[in-house]
Amino acid sequence: MNIHKENIYEDLSLILRRAKAVFLLLSIALLLILGYYWKIQVFSYKKYWKLAEANRLRELVLPAPRGIIKDRTQVILADNTAGFKASLVLENSRDPRAACRNSARLLGLDERDLKARIDKFRGAPAFMPIVVKDNLTSEEVALIEARKFELPELNIDVESKRTYPFGKLGAHILGYLQELSPEEIKTDPPGKRRWGDMGGKAGIERQYDGLLNGEDGRVIEVVDNLGKSRGEIGREAPKKGQDVQLTLDYDLQQRAEELLEGKEGSVVVMDPRDGSLLALASYPTFDPNGFISRFTPEEWSELAQDPAHPMENRAIRGLYPPGSIFKIPMALGGLDAGFIDENTTTYCSGSTLIYGNPFNCWFLPGHGLMNLANSIKNSCNIYFYNLGRRMGIETIARYASMLGLGIRTGIDIPGEKDGLVPDPDWKRKTFHTNWYAGETISVAIGQGPLLVTPVQVARLTACVANRGIPVTPHLLSSGGPTDRMEPVAIRPGSFEKVIEGMWRSVNDEGVGKGAHVPGFDICGKTGSTQWISRERAEKLSQQGKSVKKTHSWFTGFAPRVNPRVVVTVLVEFGGMGGATAAPLAGELFKLYKEKYD
Repeated sequence: MNIHKENIYEDLSLILRRAKAVFLLLSIALLLILGYYWKIQVFSYKKYWKLAEANRLRELVLPAPRGIIKDRTQVILADNTAGFKASLVLENSRDPRAACRNSARLLGLDERDLKARIDKFRGAPAFMPIVVKDNLTSEEVALIEARKFELPELNIDVESKRTYPFGKLGAHILGYLQELSPEEIKTDPPGKRRWGDMGGKAGIERQYDGLLNGEDGRVIEVVDNLGKSRGEIGREAPKKGQDVQLTLDYDLQQRAEELLEGKEGSVVVMDPRDGSLLALASYPTFDPNGFISRFTPEEWSELAQDPAHPMENRAIRGLYPPGSIFKIPMALGGLDAGFIDENTTTYCSGSTLIYGNPFNCWFLPGHGLMNLANSIKNSCNIYFYNLGRRMGIETIARYASMLGLGIRTGIDIPGEKDGLVPDPDWKRKTFHTNWYAGETISVAIGQGPLLVTPVQVARLTACVANRGIPVTPHLLSSGGPTDRMEPVAIRPGSFEKVIEGMWRSVNDEGVGKGAHVPGFDICGKTGSTQWISRERAEKLSQQGKSVKKTHSWFTGFAPRVNPRVVVTVLVEFGGMGGATAAPLAGELFKLYKEKYD
């Protein structure tokens, strides 16, 4: 009997210990629950009060109109129009898959494309609208409104839509808008940009996006449990973006693009007094209106892979050997460094032997005895071959860089390239070999590893027109980089001697005579850059194939005294500069004279 009682007491003590442990656990759990409710109701009540209010309040965004872009005469180049867009709010959907399927059918979209778009914004809050279609017609708006209760997740919003009234005109200058990526939205200040917003991606639209982009407004509505509006309780009006006026002249820009139609190339028209750009044309081009509707990946790929490269702004990104345009800095450097003066002569027989190798002039019969002015007038290669041999590559590179070649101009649109002025250090770093004296001879006439952009050539020409005072090309009418810089370290008298040759080139039956305009003292220089060897060109000609082996250049300014305009023309594979580029420049000089002189 005693043994049995001891066993009973032992069992009861185990039960008591377990009961105490359970009671302790329950007490801790109860305290945690009470603490959590205290946190919700006392410590974090504001947060949950706002969430509760959100169930009866709805915030609608009133998009701000973007600032208008105008030319110097108030011609509107980029404007806004009202439009409708359809958005999906996944939070309002009971079945997201069915909502995607039904919305695609209603909007005439491919269901796979719609799913891909929703996946793109997977990280967005469920209450945020995802834009799925722009530019809705009145019929589409009516159709969606008629099925509003059947598809509560599909909303219609009014938007201020960007439009470019003249289509392709000035497309590379104006740029375009595209939908911001989730990464771009995250980098902006919170609340500044929303999912589905459009932002500037190129040109002026990108450069001055902060000015053009306004501040969105807000409307706070009270809604019932079905999402119906029961009235407003607050409204904040949107603030329109700032208008931007450019230095462009609509007539000159239009004419420049007309002259380039059917070709590949660029035109720059600039006021040398302050760097104001009157025209900046690049061809082929594109219509920025196409970017307003959200591209599919296939549409973007097709445009980006176009072999004509219509998206490339050749004026600031096209890299070309300057050809005989380079004889301008060669002559200035030779004069300033004392290698030549205006009376230095060289006899041109059509070819010469330098370092044991033959070098030809473009004019095979030869020009005869040439001084500096006539060597520029006739673009005599032999004169500048000999000058290049005397100057050496280091001196050539120093003066070319001093005059702004191979260096970004600082133009106020994104994407500008540097170019290249070679020297021995560059060759050692790039090819791990030494510079050979024979390479200098090719560089002396603008060939070899020498690359510039059309806008750099325009800046060089403005510096010559200003007798050594450089300017920064710019497009913004006020607030842009308009200040003149310090004069280059070249004796002012050197410029007059080079200008004399440029004047003869256009007005005294020189190679630039195609740019001549009666009554307008134009000074200019042609250039032709060879891209295939003479032997290869002759072989193609013998095969009956058309050969356009050179890019065609012309750059000049007018008038000779107190210059007011610079015109630079590049036509890819256009042949000789005097035959192709110079007449195009003449048309622009003529229009400028008619309009401003």
